[in-house]
Amino acid sequence: MSILQPYNFTMATNNIVQEPIAQKKNTYLVPLIVLTSLFFMWGFLRSMTDVIIPYFRKLFTLNYAQSMLVQFCFLGAYFIGSIIYYSISLKKGDPIQRIGYKKSVLIGITLSTMGCLLFLPASYFASYPLFLFALLILGFGFTLLEITANAFVTLLGSEETASGRLNLTQAFNSLGTTLGPLIGGYMIFTLFTNPQTGVPTENAARIPYLIFACIFIVLGILIALVKFPKLTNSNTEIEKIEGKGAWQFPQLKLGMLGIFFYNGAETGIGSFIIVLLEQKFGFSDAISKNYVSLYWGGAMIGRFLAPIAFNKTMSLGKRLIYMIGIALLVFGVLSLINPLSLHDIQFLLYFIALNIIGFILGKRNAGLTLAIFAIISAAFVLIGATSDNHWIIYTFLAIGLFNSIMFSNIYTLGITGLGKHASQGSSLLIMAILGGGLLSFVQGIIADKYGVQTSFLLHVISYSYLVFFGLYCFKNLKKYLG
Repeated sequence: MSILQPYNFTMATNNIVQEPIAQKKNTYLVPLIVLTSLFFMWGFLRSMTDVIIPYFRKLFTLNYAQSMLVQFCFLGAYFIGSIIYYSISLKKGDPIQRIGYKKSVLIGITLSTMGCLLFLPASYFASYPLFLFALLILGFGFTLLEITANAFVTLLGSEETASGRLNLTQAFNSLGTTLGPLIGGYMIFTLFTNPQTGVPTENAARIPYLIFACIFIVLGILIALVKFPKLTNSNTEIEKIEGKGAWQFPQLKLGMLGIFFYNGAETGIGSFIIVLLEQKFGFSDAISKNYVSLYWGGAMIGRFLAPIAFNKTMSLGKRLIYMIGIALLVFGVLSLINPLSLHDIQFLLYFIALNIIGFILGKRNAGLTLAIFAIISAAFVLIGATSDNHWIIYTFLAIGLFNSIMFSNIYTLGITGLGKHASQGSSLLIMAILGGGLLSFVQGIIADKYGVQTSFLLHVISYSYLVFFGLYCFKNLKKYLG
């Protein structure tokens, strides 16, 4: 299996063995569908935070820094949850191997359900701290699901087809982040908004998250009932990590910073797009959420292109044909599901062309491609933060397209060469998702003092680091990447 495949968790599960599989290929179709639904759900709720921030800002009269506590609490849970996981793994071995993948997923779903249900008392008492606590609990659930579900998918069938299953589930995760602003934004800014005053009602946060809680409950029941492969550890005892463990590898430590800065940039830009469009161009929240969907939709396009772009057996001509065809197909789907007119979204076609050129220049190398995409993203941030014309909308939205492969490439490069420490390294990388909450909060402070548009300049630093990390891996990990 190619190390360039996104979310390659098979390295982290080398000591897990499956019961002999003599069934047909469709034996695990149902559990795969159920798990794919989970990927969709946490992608959907992840992007929902971008549209609920302006709602909270107006409901509680918050400044930008205070409103960014939404991302800080939600993504800060990733840091707290992962550091707990890392600490337990040092003392007692891998927790997931102890309790099992299925139980771990069910615990993650339970925490996610509790987080959604906490939106009910928070809305009744109109308490911003209680909303933040609800997001913290929701984040804890997603942390466990992130660490567990990816690995679980690789075990639902043969190792040879694991990367294909992971690509499929990640594509549906991107579909969730694309639909989240559209559907969630419609419920908050249209369906549960007073038509006379234009102000969202108390049901704007209450009803959507009650629906999400019910969906998680249904998914939890399905996972509890559906038969999954019996997984056992190949060792008689769970192996404890000796010495520094994964921490001894420089690519992991640099990769943690990469995840930190990447999530900071992705989250900060997504969170402030609605505010920028409202302030600079007078767009309403109901219209702006359609543009936020395009930001996440661009990431979906790039993720569909990545498996073709990194394919080492296909000729350049075939890769170009497939990438163009897939890009046009996914663009067509975006144009159908997004309320904006084709005229408003056709700009993406130009950036898709640039994206494909970037893939070709990356020469199927994860590090080099990451560096190229980070250079382009830094340039777009610089243009968007310093210009005044209408094109700044498009440059900010196009960044989503170039963000597409960053998490998967940074993650894969970070655990490259870790061997038996890959599982522990995974928890450390997930921990670094804290950057999304911390840097968006810092951006909020800058926005309060210097203005929203200027605050985006923070992410020139973020993408500059990713250029360094990509080039470092391109130069120093050749013995693993070939």
